[in-house]
Amino acid sequence: MFKKAQFSILQGFWLLIFAYSCVLMAEITLRYRGFSLDANFLMIKQTEIEDLWWYRYVFYVHVCTAIFALPAGFTQFNTYLLNKYPRVHRSIGYLYVFAILLFAAPSGLLIGSVANGGLTSMIAFELLGLGWFYFTWMAVRLASHRKFDKHRDFMIRSFALTCSALTLRFWKLALVYLFQPNPMDVYQIIAWLGWIPNLLLAECIIYQKNQKL
Repeated sequence: MFKKAQFSILQGFWLLIFAYSCVLMAEITLRYRGFSLDANFLMIKQTEIEDLWWYRYVFYVHVCTAIFALPAGFTQFNTYLLNKYPRVHRSIGYLYVFAILLFAAPSGLLIGSVANGGLTSMIAFELLGLGWFYFTWMAVRLASHRKFDKHRDFMIRSFALTCSALTLRFWKLALVYLFQPNPMDVYQIIAWLGWIPNLLLAECIIYQKNQKL
């Protein structure tokens, strides 16, 4: 009983952290609601906006679709929703995969090709985008073949990369606060740090779950 209570408190704590992070992401996204070309992050991307006709459009596609993947992906791990309302689970799942496969991941790959921080950052963001697309695609494919255990594993991996939108920003805040590095150095570090620990944690979760089967 005590262990169950502890587990519930821990779950509640992480739920609050995730909810607060999503609110912060929504607040950041709302800064772009006017589709201005000098809003927030775009202030340091004026060269790309002037030289690449597609950049402004792709950027806003990414911003406006990636934000839906966070809450949609989170609901996919709710066992109550899965067992009691499987149609709702599937409908939200479709929203999650369509947002990523059709819009967020492809636009992320294009944006990553001109990422701040040079080649090091570009490689990191391209790998992130490719992994995000691949894991999500595999989750869909496995579900269509009714291999639901493997489907769950790839959804965990996919969502771990979805959460890089949150962890990347937390790492950036921590690095700037603790070390005040050069801005370009920050981008080179968080480009990798924003998603590799997430993926390692996902593999640990998958391993533990499969050990219990």
